Formats: sequence, structure tokens, C-alpha cells
Amino acid sequence: MSEEEEYGLSPEKKTQAIEPPPVDYLPPRPREYNPGIALIGTGGISEFHLKNYRNCGYRVVALSNRTPAKADAMRDKFYPDATVHQDYREILERDDVEVVDVTPHPADRLPILFDCLQAGKHLLSQKPFVLDLEEGKKLVGLADEKGLKLAVNQNGRWAPHFSYMRNAISSGLIAEVTSIDFSLQWDQTWVKGIPSFEEMDHLILFDFAVHWFDIASCLMAEREPKKVYASAVRHSDQVYKPPALASAIIDYPDAQVRMSFNAHCALGEEDVTTVVGTKGTLRSRGPGLNDQPMMEVHLEEGSVEVPLEGSWFESGFQGTMGELLCAIEDDREPSHGARGNLRSLELCFAALKSADSGLPVTLECPA
Repeated sequence: MSEEEEYGLSPEKKTQAIEPPPVDYLPPRPREYNPGIALIGTGGISEFHLKNYRNCGYRVVALSNRTPAKADAMRDKFYPDATVHQDYREILERDDVEVVDVTPHPADRLPILFDCLQAGKHLLSQKPFVLDLEEGKKLVGLADEKGLKLAVNQNGRWAPHFSYMRNAISSGLIAEVTSIDFSLQWDQTWVKGIPSFEEMDHLILFDFAVHWFDIASCLMAEREPKKVYASAVRHSDQVYKPPALASAIIDYPDAQVRMSFNAHCALGEEDVTTVVGTKGTLRSRGPGLNDQPMMEVHLEEGSVEVPLEGSWFESGFQGTMGELLCAIEDDREPSHGARGNLRSLELCFAALKSADSGLPVTLECPA
């Protein structure tokens, strides 16, 4: 090929097959600690909590829901020996409950979280953790005061592909991250007619993308973001009210994270994540967030495709509870602790502000 024909093309590179690098990405398990766990709120998502806790051998001893029949159904399906309480406060009086998993929507969840901490219970809060960062700081402060562990169910951290990327990056496999790209096209039309979703101004950029803001914060580790720009658009053929199209860019001093979402894609669904570092690239792709079968690893010495074990809705829920139990057992901060989650929420809230204003939002450095 002549010089003119090569103009504008990436230089040709020869790659060779390499052995898969040793990266541990499976969800953590406590060594011996297996306390009594209570679940408050038994809506649809609770089935994934209970199924995975049962598969791990964790002990759920109590369930609570304002509609007892819903709690009864979940108890009968997963933990027939558990006790059902209509009033969650009864659970907080039980000495055999040490850990509480709280799943209701944020506005309903906030007073429950305060009550659980006041009662001396370790907590796993559903995401998004809070709607107001100041309330989140109060909860973190109360947990510190009481000597309790407070974690957030950002279960994407233990989705196999994200867990692999996190641990590969922290081990230095691809050196310093320069860019992360999330590109998702999927069908979220199942939310049509569900008031709690239909009434959200930013269903995709907030309730859904909060996972990706958390993953971005996690993969970028201690690096401080400087600016966020986001937009959201509703197209004319949507079957639900909130915008189905959204995007966000997070600028760091020497790196960038980019997100692109289309939640109204009926055909050709795909979910791709690419992380580029100064000495390698990681890429995962599949038809959806719960189906990411392979990790592409491209290093200076060669490339390999690594089969991944597990799925988001399996490993993710096992990981959030498993890591909390490990943190209690080892008396340390959970890696998905609420304190760190406030930074993820700061990114998400900045994106919402940017989408509403049409302007980028500059972030303040933490004191």
C-alpha cells in the first residue's frame, strides 16, 4: 500500500495470542461470619436478592412489607423458615438480626435507613442511596458514630465484566486509564405504565445510569473528576414518558469517561464497554448487561479473549452482600460503602443538572 493509500489509517499491528492474565473477579464470600439478615421491602427486585443469598447460604431470618401477602410469597419461595413482619420496626427489635437489606424507593427508604442505624444494624441500602447528598452525609456520620457498616447495593461492581475490569486496573495490568466508553442500546419499554418509573424526569440518566456513574467512579479509583456534561432527549415514538436517549461525558485532568444510552432499542440490542490504558485495552461486549460472556484483553505482548463466569443478576447481588459481610468480619470499610458512593452520586447529580441546563457542570474538589 502506498503512502497516499495509508493516509488516515491506523498503522498495521501484528498481535499474537497470550495466556489469560490472572485476574480474580468472582464475588467475595466471608470466611465464617453468617449473621441473621432481614430484608425490608419485597417488591420485584427482592427476588434477585433472596435467590442469590440462598444460593450463597446466607441466613435470611425476617422479611417485611407493608403488604404482608407480598412478603409471604417471597418467604414461601426462598426462606420458608423466615418470619414476616408488616411493620419493619419489629425487625429492629430482634437480637438475631445483625444485617438489614433495605430495598424501597429512595423517599420511602430514607427514614428506614436512619431507624436501622439507630437500632444498631449494619445496612445494605438499595441504589440510588439518597436523593440529597447532605442526607447521605448524615447517614454516613451516624454509621460512623454507631460503629456500623453502611453499604450501597451498587451491584454492577460485581457484574463479571466490571469486576474483571476493576481488578485488572487495580493490579496495573493496563497501566493508567486514559478513557472509558460505555455504549448501550436496549429495550426498557417494560417500564410503560409503571407510575414510579413513568414519573421520573430522568429515568435513564438517574435510576439506570447511576450504576454507570458508580462504575466510572470505581474504575477511575482515586482520580478526581473536573467536569460533567450530559444531555437527554425524548424521541417521538417512545411508549413511556421519560427521555429514552441520554449521554454523559466526565472530564478528568488527563482522562475522559463517555456514556451513551438508548433505552428504546427493540432490535439489535448491544452493550459494549471499552477501557483504554497507557499499556493495554480491556473490552467487553454482549447483547445486554446480564450477558457479557467474554473479556477482550489487549496488551503490548499480545491479545486474548477470556471467558467470564457468572452474570450481573447473579454475581452482582452475591457480591454486594458478600462484600458487606466480609467488611463486618474484617472490621473495615466496605468497598461499596456509602461514603464512597456519595462521589458516584455527585457525578450523577451533576449530569442531571447539566442535562436540565444544557451547560457543563464543574465539580468541586473534596475538602
